[in-house]
Amino acid sequence: MPQRSRLVISIAICLCMCAGCSKKDATRSAQEIPLDQVVPSTAGPTQPQVVLEKTFSLKTSATFPFQIPSHAARPHLHGIFQSFIGKAGGVSGDAANIEFVILNEEQQAAVANDQPSEALFSVESSHNQAVNFDLPPSMNQPVKYYLAFHNAQGSKSNKVVEANFRVDF
Repeated sequence: MPQRSRLVISIAICLCMCAGCSKKDATRSAQEIPLDQVVPSTAGPTQPQVVLEKTFSLKTSATFPFQIPSHAARPHLHGIFQSFIGKAGGVSGDAANIEFVILNEEQQAAVANDQPSEALFSVESSHNQAVNFDLPPSMNQPVKYYLAFHNAQGSKSNKVVEANFRVDF
């Protein structure tokens, strides 16, 4: 067999082997990628999702759930709340102070069962607060969180809260 033919055959065999190896590597890496990894969205930026846009009366406490969809790489909660004595737009100052926390499901369950729990984020004694908080990334399941407002003075001092919160993914 002439030298040129051997060279062509050798190159063809090498190319076939390389193509086979690449195919196996691509297949193997696709199988090894965990399904619960966080993947940035290819759809581009989304509009902020309204979490809470409400004026409500607060005697003792109020809790508002919201959900982050699966595979949210960088969920960011932002908003503001303001509290008043008696009615919206009324007296606001130290007498109108309330507590605010952000809880995950486990923390909310502990609070609901009167067990001690930490919060992801908390504000104590405020009547006007801006909140900017990066939530943990969600994996392959949606994640539920809670915005909780608490009137430390209880039903002795009825307060009204104006709250506007949104989340970006």
